[in-house]
Amino acid sequence: MTWVNVALLRMDQQRGRPVLVEFWDCCRPNSMRTLPYVKAWHERYAADGLRVISVHSPGFDASRDEDVVRAATERLGIEHPVCLDHELLVWTAYGNAGWPARYLWDADGLLHEFHYGEGAYVETELAIQRLLGVAREPLGPVRPEDAPAAEIVAQTPDQPGPWSGDYEAGAVWAVLSGRGAVSVNDAPLAIDYTGAHLLIEHAVSTSGRLELDLGEGVTCHAVCFSPGLAPAAA
Repeated sequence: MTWVNVALLRMDQQRGRPVLVEFWDCCRPNSMRTLPYVKAWHERYAADGLRVISVHSPGFDASRDEDVVRAATERLGIEHPVCLDHELLVWTAYGNAGWPARYLWDADGLLHEFHYGEGAYVETELAIQRLLGVAREPLGPVRPEDAPAAEIVAQTPDQPGPWSGDYEAGAVWAVLSGRGAVSVNDAPLAIDYTGAHLLIEHAVSTSGRLELDLGEGVTCHAVCFSPGLAPAAA
């Protein structure tokens, strides 16, 4: 197992402290949307004894490149440990089913809580506090649609390749590799790293149309969508 920003860590050596394990992919928008919370939990609770570990298990060819993950870890300001699971060995051992996924282990190495996908941020933070024996106000929502009572609209399913067409979503992303430029509904966008790039963002879930044109040197692996608030809840 290769670690990006720390020396070797072993789970059996983490006994005596809670451990939060997050499976992520630097090319997946939902991993990018969850990341602010994971980083904040490390910042808020490391001194209280929490260990946060991000396990990078790639789902795109573009995110199998170790240099891409190392660059993303630096670009995104990730200070907690990141390990590379490019053979999906940890993924398989956990029986994991998707991105992002987080597993909270107690100090005895027993699974206390797990969650697939975005959301449940307050629930996870309160569980962390219970294991640490601390109490403080949980983080507020990073985005309006993250609020526990938010009403959201299901988004258009993700599309492979350089897709263009009609969609319903709160935001549109593209998984892009290479360097160059793309055109998003006739507006230029410079691409200088491999990863998930936000193309369009709406205040609420919106019916729109994407016209994506790729410039030389840029490859699009997928177009992805994030949910948005129901218009009446804006």
